[in-house]
Amino acid sequence: MSQFQFTIPIDSISTGSPAADVQVVADRGLSRQATPRVLTAKFGDGYEQRVADGVNPKSDSFNITFNNREAVKINEIAAFFDAKIGKAFPFVATDHSGDTSVKVVCDNYSISYISENFHSMTASLRRVYEP
Repeated sequence: MSQFQFTIPIDSISTGSPAADVQVVADRGLSRQATPRVLTAKFGDGYEQRVADGVNPKSDSFNITFNNREAVKINEIAAFFDAKIGKAFPFVATDHSGDTSVKVVCDNYSISYISENFHSMTASLRRVYEP
C-alpha cells in the first residue's frame, strides 16, 4: 500500500509539543514531479550528446494536501514546517522500489480556513540530497 508520510518528533516545536511522536499522512491525490538534470551538447545535423548532470541528477518535488482536518492538527503541521525552515526532515514516499525515506524541505504551504474547527493545507516539499 502506498504511503506518503512524515513524523513530527516529540518536543520538536518550540512550544514543547507534541507530547508524543505524531505520524502525519498526506491525503490521497498528491502529486510527485521528477525532473532529470541533463547536460546536452548539440552538434550539426541534429546530432547531440547527453549526460546526467551531477551525482544526483533527479529532482523530486511533492505537492501534498491535508483536507478538512481539525484546526489544531493543521496548526501543529504548520508549526512543524515553521520550525524546519531551511532544515531537511525525512519523508516516506512510495516509489518503484517500495517505501523509501527521502529528505525533504518544505518550500511553501498554504492554509484554507474551512470553518472555525476545520482547516485544509497544501504544501510543496522538495527532495534534498544531504547526509
